Amino acid sequence: MIAVVQNVVVERRRLLGHQDMLDGISLAQLLPGPIAVNVCAYVGYRLRGGAGAFVAAAAAILPAFALIVALAYAYFRWGEMPAVSRVFQGFVPAVAAIIVGAAWNMGRKAVTEWRAGAIAAAAFAVLLGIGGFYSTLAVILGAGLIGWLLFRGETGVAARKRAAPGRRSRAHEFLLAAPLAGVAPLLAFEPSVLGKLFAVFAGMSVVLFGGGYVFIPLIQEIVVDTHHWVTPREFVDGIALGQITPGPILVSAAFIGYKVAGLAGAAVATVGIFAPPAAIMVGAAHVLERIKHSKAIVAAFQGIRPAVVGMIFAAAVIVGQTAAPVWYSAAIFAAALVALVRFKVEAVWIIPAAGLLGLVLY
Repeated sequence: MIAVVQNVVVERRRLLGHQDMLDGISLAQLLPGPIAVNVCAYVGYRLRGGAGAFVAAAAAILPAFALIVALAYAYFRWGEMPAVSRVFQGFVPAVAAIIVGAAWNMGRKAVTEWRAGAIAAAAFAVLLGIGGFYSTLAVILGAGLIGWLLFRGETGVAARKRAAPGRRSRAHEFLLAAPLAGVAPLLAFEPSVLGKLFAVFAGMSVVLFGGGYVFIPLIQEIVVDTHHWVTPREFVDGIALGQITPGPILVSAAFIGYKVAGLAGAAVATVGIFAPPAAIMVGAAHVLERIKHSKAIVAAFQGIRPAVVGMIFAAAVIVGQTAAPVWYSAAIFAAALVALVRFKVEAVWIIPAAGLLGLVLY
């Protein structure tokens, strides 16, 4: 999802620069919440302040929310979903190609000399060889420290113009108020149940570090073993539906909320899981805008950016390893990569085309 955002925002529409995008990804890695949605909130904030962050994050979530609610309705009404594994097998190499394309484009800007290349290679090796949240956090912090040690005596990048403080401040307040305003009308329906749903998912969201997959054991323990909102089988099926819909995997919260309290429950659980981390992200981005021009911060980010590039390449390898071990997986990957890098085809067209190929070939 981050690769698609980078492709559209940086490569095609040139709304942000590569360095700004890498700053947002680095910040999202360090903060709680779903990384991809936090990156969307960061992009919106950089473009239009807090209101932009709210719109960008909501737009990233709503399509997946609508699909997961429709699938949840069908699931609880008619049972198991029809198998669509061949289509999704076609998605895997195409997604790997999108990630490689994003890493390549970012790397051309962030990895310009041998020290940055060494940082990127080390980050790639650590994430691929060890993996996990603590490795990711160690890479980011270690790269920042190395960047500070290596680059602190050098001239930083040119300072960027800041938006008007008054406008930022008002928009930031809007971002914090909007999720609560969206939840308020829903609390008229069984407020005890909906309030509990919101409190549980919001509480979990602020302790989520490292992405949605890290969060699955915790959410299972709370919604299955503690509150008994779904059965173990329903939980697994909800996670699977979250994986096959576009958007963040944590949209599976809507599946659980739908089981508990219908459409209102799905909406409340979704707001709970995504809104608090997005608000934290915007607050951190606001602080970053004020301090990022200091020599120490500039030097640290000169180390962090190539590390992020290395980790993105590692993510592409990890995703690619799940592809079916047949020649047409490699062919789909190569075709998607050429279309993205050489012909600048939008990633939004790559995925459905790969799915159709998967349906035919697999």
